[in-house]
Amino acid sequence: MFQSGLFSGKKILVTGGGTGLGRAMAERFLSLGAEVAICGRRKALCDATAQALMAAQGGVVKAYGVDIRDAASVEAMVADIFAEGPLTGLVNNAAGNFISRTEDLSTRAFDAIASIVMHGTFYVTQAVGKRWIKGGHPGSVLSITVTWTRNGGPFTTSSAMSKSAIQAMTMSLAAEWGRYGIRLNAIAPGLIPTEGMSKVLSYSPDPGAATRDNNPQGRVGTMAELQNLAAFLMSDGCNWLSGETIAMDGAQALATGGNFYRLRSWGDAEWLAARAKDEAQNARDRAARG
Repeated sequence: MFQSGLFSGKKILVTGGGTGLGRAMAERFLSLGAEVAICGRRKALCDATAQALMAAQGGVVKAYGVDIRDAASVEAMVADIFAEGPLTGLVNNAAGNFISRTEDLSTRAFDAIASIVMHGTFYVTQAVGKRWIKGGHPGSVLSITVTWTRNGGPFTTSSAMSKSAIQAMTMSLAAEWGRYGIRLNAIAPGLIPTEGMSKVLSYSPDPGAATRDNNPQGRVGTMAELQNLAAFLMSDGCNWLSGETIAMDGAQALATGGNFYRLRSWGDAEWLAARAKDEAQNARDRAARG
């Protein structure tokens, strides 16, 4: 549905672009002619993704190993990108989440989510936005949020609170920065199965089963649907669209609340098993990072 070369001359940064939703969006922007930069905490993974995307499609993909919780590292990355020409777009995709009873959350666990989702997203957005304003460049910011910002996120309180901050930022800066030709929008996707989601938010052999049972359309979402919506929002097809969060979940949030409220039936045994799974996965991730 998109013309060839739609993003010719565009330069887009995707945070958390090495895997999952971020990689898929980067892939679509690249296929439509954009120069793409991706970043993530695992530099080797981002390098591998960049090489794979370029081998498949050509074009330019630059990879950065950056923890967006570190404001100084964010500044250095954005300065390096702008040194070769300004960005035209930013996708705030990097995030973290896990399920837990809120009374069991440690302050460290809460901060781990808030630091990357709220603080990190702000650091990147401000670093890019202030350069757009200073240089007189228009720009577009797309952030990935969740439908829980509208109806709460039981058992994911840290994520729901932090993502709500991103939605507030989207509305606030759309109003504040609109006069500079900068617009901000967000997508709140329903379940699109990814490896990362399966690791931290699913305790079933079939991560999509609950969604298929409860979704009005009887299915999970697809990467292509996210790619299409992201491409439209980042294009120049409707520059008057700003400050909006678009839910893409087959109306599940409207029908069911679209969150983890069903886990209210869990007892201590289920939560202990979930915590053990999380700890084992964290150990494997640490080992993989060396």
